[in-house]
Amino acid sequence: MSPATPNGNLPGLGVLEQTPIIVEKLVHLASADQLRWKPSAERWSISEILAHLVHVEGESFRDRIELMIKEKNPPIAAFDQDAAYAAGKYSGGAPLEHLKVFCHERDRTLSFLRYMSPSALSRTGVHAIHGGITVAQLMNEWAFHDLGHIRQIAELFRARAFFPVMGPLQTGYVIRP
Repeated sequence: MSPATPNGNLPGLGVLEQTPIIVEKLVHLASADQLRWKPSAERWSISEILAHLVHVEGESFRDRIELMIKEKNPPIAAFDQDAAYAAGKYSGGAPLEHLKVFCHERDRTLSFLRYMSPSALSRTGVHAIHGGITVAQLMNEWAFHDLGHIRQIAELFRARAFFPVMGPLQTGYVIRP
């Protein structure tokens, strides 16, 4: 299976470039209630997802790649998003402020990545849980992570904005926000 690297670009770069645009379009369609709605106490709201995206942009992805480029085979700490969520790291703040900060941080990331040498893709680190990883593998995980949260935001939005007012047409759908 070949990774999604059109025209020899960095793996996942196209997804990383488009994520803020897609997320911004969905978020600006949603009401304040829809951005803060949680399908259950243990599930995330759109606002919390945005706060999470801000958190992992540097700490979990960009910082790891920078470390792997600067150091030879550095240790890579595990990242526990569930622990961060349980500690309330994603519950505060305003959704549109989270979006603004995420877009700003992603711009910083893209500037960094566009100047990264393709040879950096083979640089390695030792992840605390998964063992040896490369920058290329981390880039692919990053794009995969982005797409998962785009799907999650879209599912939450459609479940709150449209499903409740579809009347009998609801029976034709199963939602899992």
